[in-house]
Amino acid sequence: MTDSIDAHVRLDTHPTHPSAVTAVLAGAQARVDTERSAVEARATLDLGAAKPGSPGQEPETVPVYLADTGDHDALLDAFLDAHGEFEKWRTWSDDTTHAIHESQTLRIERVHEAHPRDNAWTVAAYETPVSDRLWHLTMTGTTPAPVLQTLLDRLAEGEVWDFAIGDLATGRAIAQATCALTDAGWQNTVDGRWIRWETTQGDAGVQFDAFAARQTAGTLSTWTLWAGPGIDRPAWAVNASAHTPVSLIADLTEELAHGIGTRCQRPRLASAPPAVAPVLPETRPSPRR
Repeated sequence: MTDSIDAHVRLDTHPTHPSAVTAVLAGAQARVDTERSAVEARATLDLGAAKPGSPGQEPETVPVYLADTGDHDALLDAFLDAHGEFEKWRTWSDDTTHAIHESQTLRIERVHEAHPRDNAWTVAAYETPVSDRLWHLTMTGTTPAPVLQTLLDRLAEGEVWDFAIGDLATGRAIAQATCALTDAGWQNTVDGRWIRWETTQGDAGVQFDAFAARQTAGTLSTWTLWAGPGIDRPAWAVNASAHTPVSLIADLTEELAHGIGTRCQRPRLASAPPAVAPVLPETRPSPRR
């Protein structure tokens, strides 16, 4: 752009006519301003189209594990407003919120500005307010809103205290936690200590680590729920330690297997080939345990 402006100045000006130089420069500047405005306008349109929920997008129905992240902070605020038994605490830097049950044996931590692939949520349960942690669960900030909502609902119902040390490693407990995946036709494979269930498309999965399940203390994840290219590079992930209540894992896998959510996408051009429609799970009411 600069070269073209300089060329116009050299061709159209004459040293004995300063007014001509001024006119040419003014015209060149006007062209620059016009081009810059056009570039900025296109950039604004592109950003608006890429932002979830913007007017330029059309929501589509997808399996819940492909649904939009939504507003996690709004979900937490609604949870706290509806459940007065949880007290809200903020850190001095105001970047983390803690929701602590009145018994002080169930604690939720929300890191508001966490990196999308880092843990933005941590749930921890204790036998007494001063005892060691019984189990914990973490969740990345990109986890779909319906999955987070399912977790918060179960925490509010108090089922998370229904735990039994050691039961998680039994075949019966594993079957209870994953029966929804089996019913939905997710593919089951065994690789050493790992048992895995994945969709036929390979875009989501659940993994059980038998070795981690038998550790009385440790940081290894017994359960991992994820969606994306693979468990090693997920778009989002939930990790749960040993002794996490089987009923809670079952509720989350039920949501993955049969839940449906929405996702916003940019409108396709008329000339673009049609995208392959996602395979939607069969919806059915969750059994109450």
